[in-house]
Amino acid sequence: MTFIHATSVPATDALAEHGVHRVATPEALSLIRRADCAGAIWERQPLPSFNRWIDDLAPDHLPKARMVLPVVRVSEALQEITGACGTPKGPARDLLVDDISALAAIFAEIMRVDYLRLRLDVVRGNACRKFHIDAVTARLVCTYRGTGTQYGIANEGRDPDRISTVPRGAPIMLRGTRWPVTPELNLRHRSPPIEGSGETRLVLVLDPIIDPDEETVSHTLH
Repeated sequence: MTFIHATSVPATDALAEHGVHRVATPEALSLIRRADCAGAIWERQPLPSFNRWIDDLAPDHLPKARMVLPVVRVSEALQEITGACGTPKGPARDLLVDDISALAAIFAEIMRVDYLRLRLDVVRGNACRKFHIDAVTARLVCTYRGTGTQYGIANEGRDPDRISTVPRGAPIMLRGTRWPVTPELNLRHRSPPIEGSGETRLVLVLDPIIDPDEETVSHTLH
């Protein structure tokens, strides 16, 4: 069974607005390497049955993790994490593990690395509510539950006049401040402000790791 219900962009198209490309295949996320691309979104819709399953989970049973590990160990680690967090076994949990593992492999290939920093954050309040650029080379973010990442073009240090929201279940790749030799495209992003709404988000964050030995040992799996 696949995680995806449908894509919303024609397979031959890469639609761009303000330097953010919307693509129909995971391979097309590699557009992030184009000079005019500050971000790329793989527009897809998760299965309705998966959405119902993850929405019905108690927040305490959503998987939470922060670690550095080889991409080849992501699936194994996720099995341990979901078990430790009490995420119920079944086809939907398997879909979540398989999808995160696939995104990790795709991201690692695009970034040409063997190690990743993986975070699964359960967010109930305002996280990074200010528009910003991450201090990384590039980052992949995918929201599995709740409102997706918000982004827009910020000119002259102001917040974006027009704010867009990444669809739930759609991975977005974003350049960071450490991206080599790139023109300034003014794309900024933030976590949506949800304080007081009662909403719970589950967010996957992947960062490339060049040298795992420079990372915190307690959070590194070899």
